[in-house]
Amino acid sequence: MIKAWTPDGWRAKPIEQVPVYTDPAALAAVEERISTYPPLVFAGEARKLKQGLARVAAGEAFLLQGGDCAESFAEHRADNIRDFFRVFLQMAVVLTFAGGVPVLKVGRIAGQFAKPRSAPTEKSGDIVLPSYRGDIINGIDFDEASRNPDPNRIEMAYRQSAATLNLLRAFAQGGYANLDHVHQWMLGFVGESPQGHRYQELADRISETMDFMRACGVDADTVPQLRSTDFFTSHEALLLGFEQAMTRIDSTSGNWYATSGHMVWIGDRTRQPDHAHIEYCRGIKNPIGLKCGPSLSPEGLIELINILNPDNEPGRLTLICRFGADNVADKLPALVRAVEREGRSVVWSCDPMHGNTIKAASGYKTRPFELVLREVENFFAVHRAEGTHPGGVHIEMTGKNVTECTGGARAISDADLKDRYHTHCDPRLNADQSLELAFLIAELLKRDRREQARRKPAAANA
Repeated sequence: MIKAWTPDGWRAKPIEQVPVYTDPAALAAVEERISTYPPLVFAGEARKLKQGLARVAAGEAFLLQGGDCAESFAEHRADNIRDFFRVFLQMAVVLTFAGGVPVLKVGRIAGQFAKPRSAPTEKSGDIVLPSYRGDIINGIDFDEASRNPDPNRIEMAYRQSAATLNLLRAFAQGGYANLDHVHQWMLGFVGESPQGHRYQELADRISETMDFMRACGVDADTVPQLRSTDFFTSHEALLLGFEQAMTRIDSTSGNWYATSGHMVWIGDRTRQPDHAHIEYCRGIKNPIGLKCGPSLSPEGLIELINILNPDNEPGRLTLICRFGADNVADKLPALVRAVEREGRSVVWSCDPMHGNTIKAASGYKTRPFELVLREVENFFAVHRAEGTHPGGVHIEMTGKNVTECTGGARAISDADLKDRYHTHCDPRLNADQSLELAFLIAELLKRDRREQARRKPAAANA
């Protein structure tokens, strides 16, 4: 029998990746205040995203999820949000055209502040301090004052999320997402990229389609959908005290929702079935993501699916696979077969970032672009072989041209990393690399469309 759920039930469970606050009373006071603040998102928006994800699970849409590794207070500026949104829209247009299906746009933004760490402390010389866990918890500077977890940062993160969401809603609905604008930005990228000739054919086809639509009287002036878009937010549900404070009852349905973001996910380090993070997420009605790494067995995955989605609701659960480029072919097929055997409805998404992190000779942590691309290619290949739908990608990216991941069309080298290495945590794809990845995924989507078109006549004649 499933135990009744309450927003604070997680507190009775074991928990991983939790910061140690020196003043529990101050933490409780902050959480109490936040519980009275307005929601950041609404239940109806989360339900709309879940409906879209149900289409992804059915093979009728594609999920594009991406954004910062960890948002920071220092880089909270309108131009950073705008530049991310601009690149993200271009990626979505390329994928929509290539896949011939709607693309759900879900940002790692307006809440992606907390990060799990491999060790609770960090040592420099003879000094040992708590690890940096994201701006919502502590500061990145290596001194005791910065690294001591500070409850007041939670309120700062709430306010920054609210301001970010306000701007994103304006961008999405106020004309900035006009398809004509996005198309022109994309053409600029193709024209300036050293590998632009590879993407020119697809860009030309999009241009021809846009010209045809205008000739038929279909443009942003006559069709409102061409000048606005739906955009959703997501983050890892790691700091559960904050998540509990933002968990509210939806007055229209009587169900509990996390109002800190439209979608939240459970990390690979916090997915123990009898622990706090699974306990919290099983009770909220938002769409949930589950990171699936190399240590997850088929039996363990089915156990987690049974806990998180016992009713097998389409769109409820997204499996975000993060194996590393060389492990996909060995690890993913068994998980896919187990889910298919049990008849479970899930979205399969590829995180090609976290399994491909290396330390460069220069000492910087980086992710080679060729490994990122290879993981995506191997992910698509497995689903092609299994007859299942490669439903999406989940990437860490920025709208700026930083130098954090090596490779790509501009061939960022190990020596280049020092030029613009700005991340507070893990390396991100820059604007050019993100768009390049979208064009390369578009080629995979086109190949799948052609194969599906060939199979349909054969199935009809069988």
